[in-house]
Amino acid sequence: MPPSVNMVALVSVGRHPQSGRSRRAEQDGRAVEMGMNLSCDIDGQLSVVHVGDSKEPVLRQYAGMGLDALTVLEQDSGLDVLPGVVTYLKETKANLVLTGVRAERGESSGMLPYLLAEQLGWPLVPRVAEILSIKEGEAQVLLALPRGQRRSITVALPFIATVDNAAKGARQTAYGPGLRAQLNVVESEDNTDDIATSWDISPAKPRPKRMKVVKAKSAADRFKAATAKPAGGGGRVMKNETAEEKAQAIFDLLKQEKIVR
Repeated sequence: MPPSVNMVALVSVGRHPQSGRSRRAEQDGRAVEMGMNLSCDIDGQLSVVHVGDSKEPVLRQYAGMGLDALTVLEQDSGLDVLPGVVTYLKETKANLVLTGVRAERGESSGMLPYLLAEQLGWPLVPRVAEILSIKEGEAQVLLALPRGQRRSITVALPFIATVDNAAKGARQTAYGPGLRAQLNVVESEDNTDDIATSWDISPAKPRPKRMKVVKAKSAADRFKAATAKPAGGGGRVMKNETAEEKAQAIFDLLKQEKIVR
């Protein structure tokens, strides 16, 4: 009898923020941890999938979390990973996909889960802190909100979930079991990304943030100012305006914030 929940965790090669060395991606490790815990609590099966080079040593760090096998869709770097992942999910009849919010190297746009949801026609649940339960084709999901807040929602299978940093941290990896795990290599088609080949890629630079000056005399006032919700200022609600007027308002705001020039 096939499992009621067929889970797939998509993993990538991470990058250490200080040293720049390859590592297990932080959010992807949390996605694998969430899938492993779910597979123990419910009638489910977890498959961990990576698109890229099967000889990448970092893959053994994921396998060392206690995986018996890991699937690699063999593909050269710089190619589009979307078609291969969509084909694999359809062939394996997956109904729950766990992935990080964004990769730690490469484009790191965070668009892959959204493009997958568009291709498959599935709903996407962003920034999941925990999947509380899955019963009768519905999942009770806990979302991570700003300032430590949480929101519980119910979503029907199948769906795609991006795992937030608020989720449970990935367990420690073991070197020996990581080497003994089996790597199932699947040859993928040559999906050349014609648009990306013309890009000029350079390291990202953080934008300077505006400093908020807090004039507080006591520790209680400083704590209140640090935890208070930011008050909206200068915004306006547009309901009855035309689409052109709404688009112009958005464009003016982007120019004001110097996002576009």
